[in-house]
Amino acid sequence: MIEVVNPTTEEVLGTVRAGTVGDVDTAVTRAVAAFPAWAATSVEERLAVVRAVAHGLSERADEFASTMTTEMGTPITFASRVQVPNPIGIARGVETTLSSGYFDGEEIGNSLVLREPVGVVAAITPWNFPLQQAVAKVVPALAAGCTVVLKPSELAPFTADLLASVLEGAGVPPGVFSLVHGTGPVVGEALAAHPMVDMVSFTGSTRAGRRVSALAAETVKRVALELGGKSANVVLEDADLARAVKIGVANAFMNNGQACSAWTRLLVPSSWHDEALEIAVAAAAKYEPGDPTAPTTRLGPAVSAAQRDRVVDHIRRGVQEGATLALGGPDAPTARGFHVAPTVFGRVEADMAIAQEEIFGPVLSVMPYADEDDAVRIANSTIYGLGGAVFSADPERALAVARRLRTGQVDINGAAFNTSAPFGGYRQSGNGREFGRHGLDEFTELKSVQR
Repeated sequence: MIEVVNPTTEEVLGTVRAGTVGDVDTAVTRAVAAFPAWAATSVEERLAVVRAVAHGLSERADEFASTMTTEMGTPITFASRVQVPNPIGIARGVETTLSSGYFDGEEIGNSLVLREPVGVVAAITPWNFPLQQAVAKVVPALAAGCTVVLKPSELAPFTADLLASVLEGAGVPPGVFSLVHGTGPVVGEALAAHPMVDMVSFTGSTRAGRRVSALAAETVKRVALELGGKSANVVLEDADLARAVKIGVANAFMNNGQACSAWTRLLVPSSWHDEALEIAVAAAAKYEPGDPTAPTTRLGPAVSAAQRDRVVDHIRRGVQEGATLALGGPDAPTARGFHVAPTVFGRVEADMAIAQEEIFGPVLSVMPYADEDDAVRIANSTIYGLGGAVFSADPERALAVARRLRTGQVDINGAAFNTSAPFGGYRQSGNGREFGRHGLDEFTELKSVQR
């Protein structure tokens, strides 16, 4: 059994069974057997299931939010406003795509180009957005006609149990969806290597993504990866500095700093550095660590003791490298819980570890740049390319800079997140896309029929 620990109280919430290689084989075998009938269902039948899933998520929104807050520490307000609404939006985006003639085929010359389900999908999902990332894989895969085996993170498994209940209530037949709890080295690796799995869709660290890719390559299965990030928030000299910095701090610290696309690097003109740092410190100081079940709490704990220790090690390294520690630090801010103090560094250089490595905690690096070209160079100087932002009084200039950033998403002047637009990364932030039509594409094969 695997114990699930509340990161706020450090008490055991409950247990889940540690899945085995045998459990994986059973689930995959069931998925293989269920695939022909599910793939043969009409678009209307699958559309009805997707609608029912979206409805089920909405009906149980409060239960999902409270479960995520308890098992992984996300503030209840963030859970209610983001962690649950986003998955509902993703499911409805799949519904819209499916009902728009997605599977009708395309005429190219004398060919009819068809989309068909890729087959059996292994979905391996993380703990930081346990509902969003599961829905982003499971719902479009089922909509495409695939069967799915889901392995959620063992740190946040109870959200996946609730999702399984919603799927069952939506009429997903036995074997079409299976849930196997367990660890990455056992269940995750068995899924990635299984010869009867046609595709692996993985969200997690870049290190784990490399391992998934290597295992999957042995059977040449399709792999979609959504991995780490080190996103830059580029503030141009014509921007509203105070607004850009405050929005940037909120983005960097969302979900307790545990977001792969968070803008963890704040790039400002050199002449603005000190002022920007002062604004950032004032904004970050309002993120006082506290009980995530309280509606006023903006910063909950890290998901685990191990994750807290990793973040603290990064903070210590930043100090050792010579960055200016302007707020926070490695000391525990609370007597109980896996909390990390909101931390802001100034005078961070592009080659420092805190500017290059994903920290996954409430840590912001303020970085000066010389000119626009230098800002783009710094923004593109990591192995990652997942998210980013540009702030400018000139929308066209902001768009021109956004085009130069080697990253999968760029928000201009704090634009809203879009659950129907493609989400994914460049370089070692992964490959493939999620959400909307492009997310559905990942789970289909193309067939050309010449006539």
